[in-house]
Amino acid sequence: MTLRIFYLLTVFIFCSLSAQKKLAFDTLKLKDADDLHADDYGNVYIYKNKDFSFTKYDSLGKQLGKMMLTVPYKVQSVQNPLSVPLFSENAQEMKFVDQNLNEIQRVDFRQKFGFIKMAYAEDLQQLWLLDESSKRLIQYNFRNDTTINSYPFDASFDELMDLLVYENKIYILTKKNITVYNLKFEKIFEAATENAKRFRRENDSILVITTQSILKYIPEKELATVFSDPGAQIVDKNILSFFEIKANNLYLYTLEKPLQAQEQKEPEPVKINPEQQPVQPVEETPAKAVEKKEPEQQSADPLRKLMDESAEVQAAGF
Repeated sequence: MTLRIFYLLTVFIFCSLSAQKKLAFDTLKLKDADDLHADDYGNVYIYKNKDFSFTKYDSLGKQLGKMMLTVPYKVQSVQNPLSVPLFSENAQEMKFVDQNLNEIQRVDFRQKFGFIKMAYAEDLQQLWLLDESSKRLIQYNFRNDTTINSYPFDASFDELMDLLVYENKIYILTKKNITVYNLKFEKIFEAATENAKRFRRENDSILVITTQSILKYIPEKELATVFSDPGAQIVDKNILSFFEIKANNLYLYTLEKPLQAQEQKEPEPVKINPEQQPVQPVEETPAKAVEKKEPEQQSADPLRKLMDESAEVQAAGF
């Protein structure tokens, strides 16, 4: 009984303090950053066009890996830190790097296709390629070098920022628009965006990352703002938190629940008041670990339990 009381007290103190913990991150590492990515373990990835560098840090700012690239690359996603895809329109190739940013595979498009304007890695075997020269969308298995499908795509490639294919829907992102097609390239949705950068998919949720906001696609209805800060330089999110670089500082805003757990209701935007100082990054926590703690946090107040059990201990004469 005494051990149980001690355990509840420990949980209560941890839950009360962990969300407020501040961690320092060297502002020099964030200077000149052009893109920010955060994986579900709290690691931060910075891409800089200035020197074509791609660097990985832990949540304390310790460098875990670095790539010095020779041409511009677009980082698709770091949701699987063991295999991070990077596409280069200049080099006409897709690289995959591991958790230390060491190259583990390279797919060269020059010998097999025309001019690939954008590429999307669906998984560890398949790529979707927008071939500008043939005006086609190509589904390609790079493991066995096989073209699975090819679809006509007669649309503009101007200011193309990103491509995503999911559940037989094709998502095209430009700086000013998001457009959704079916595989017959019939337009089923279109909306204006501002300074759009890339897509992020979380289970069935499609998000649009812009320079200063994160938008959620409500299928065939609208784009709903889930995070916005007019003063941000760059924003991103992982499964648990929103991240932003602001005045060369990195800030984190913790979500009460993961995004997919809120799919039953319309998302409520998180708006940052420029006059308020954001909370700096907190201790990294894998998504699975947080999911295990969530049932305890949703149960009765730990402090009330502690008081009730203390009364029982006193009544028992301990």
